[in-house]
Amino acid sequence: MSDTMWRVPTSNRSRLGALLSSGWLLAVGFVAVHAWVIAAAIRWGYTIYGDVTLYEWWARHGLQTGQWPVLDYDWVYPALALVPVVLPALLSADVLGYEIVWTAMVVLLDAAATVVLARSTRRGTLAAWWWLAFLVALGPIFVGRLDGVVAPLILVALVVATTRPRLAVAVATVGAWIKIAPGAVVVALAATRRSVRELVDHVVVPGAVVSAAVVGLALLGGAGTRALSVFGQQDSRTLQAESVAATWFSVLRLADPTVRIDYNDVIYTYEVQGAAARQVADALDWLLPLAVLAIGAVTWWSARRRPDHVPDVVLLGAAALLLALIVFNKVGSPQFVAWIGPPGPSTRRFWWPPAVGVLLTALATQVIYPVAYGPFLGGEPWIVVVAALRNLALVVLLVGAVWRIAQLGLRASAPHAVAASSGT
Repeated sequence: MSDTMWRVPTSNRSRLGALLSSGWLLAVGFVAVHAWVIAAAIRWGYTIYGDVTLYEWWARHGLQTGQWPVLDYDWVYPALALVPVVLPALLSADVLGYEIVWTAMVVLLDAAATVVLARSTRRGTLAAWWWLAFLVALGPIFVGRLDGVVAPLILVALVVATTRPRLAVAVATVGAWIKIAPGAVVVALAATRRSVRELVDHVVVPGAVVSAAVVGLALLGGAGTRALSVFGQQDSRTLQAESVAATWFSVLRLADPTVRIDYNDVIYTYEVQGAAARQVADALDWLLPLAVLAIGAVTWWSARRRPDHVPDVVLLGAAALLLALIVFNKVGSPQFVAWIGPPGPSTRRFWWPPAVGVLLTALATQVIYPVAYGPFLGGEPWIVVVAALRNLALVVLLVGAVWRIAQLGLRASAPHAVAASSGT
């Protein structure tokens, strides 16, 4: 497909660019977008804030009894997630107050990340507007889950990845100890280092320092082996109803009433039942790490072949890894799509087709949840088709990102290829 269809006439483009470059206009846009997202979250009520009420219970129970997740019992989140979970409880007295402080915390984190993005490069303001468009498409789920805390961290890590890799690794590692996904940025940065010394200096040291601090504090709090228990918490799960791997079962139930989706009241999710779904879920336990390794290898190969394109390879590698964490995940919650929204300051032209694809994927996710989750669980054909197309789009985006990484490596010029092979 030609890029011509995506172009705007030069005169109009310059006027639009001047308008969108206004910091005051961006601030107004930020406030308007987040006001809409918060209003939608309030309108949907428990559908959006259900998990936040659970966070409040964990925090309040810990403050009142001294029994804390990770420190005293296994938890579904990494140890550092205690910080954003407990903080709103320290500043509020009830569930409503907790929800207000939680929402304010997410918005403030996103404001800081958006400022960093807007000031990053000449095109940073355009990227910030795209980020706001993504939030509108994704909808209120952004402020109602822990992913609303880690997505701004992913955004900041991507923005500084090229210019300040140590800071990027530190921020991404902090995010990974809240929810694992930001670790994808660490893997992408590790795969694009040019030497072992650079790998150690830029990635291993900052990542190890943050991890040692988190694990050390958890151990001092009495966590013991629970400091790492999150890595075994998902083993017993089967396929979440809206996950990519559950697509076949979701579509099949339109013709086969024996395909069941039931509520798991232990982990509070709807899951596909049956031996076949269990086998697929078990296969994903090893397919996911294999996919991460494969993408890391392709990213390393492309970065070695095209050192002049390393900034783009980092962004593409992180995007591919984050998409893999969704596509090969048996959980597949709608808020996971927030991981792929944060843009980075590419040194090349803006990639419109995948950007539009991500926006449409986010919009379809909002339609699935919260708009039509009841009909989806009930097996209404129209929303089952929307969910299937959304999941197909995630697969296409993943394949496209990996192909683009490989394409950069395949287009290596002779001098670059020789330099890479000689280690210079």
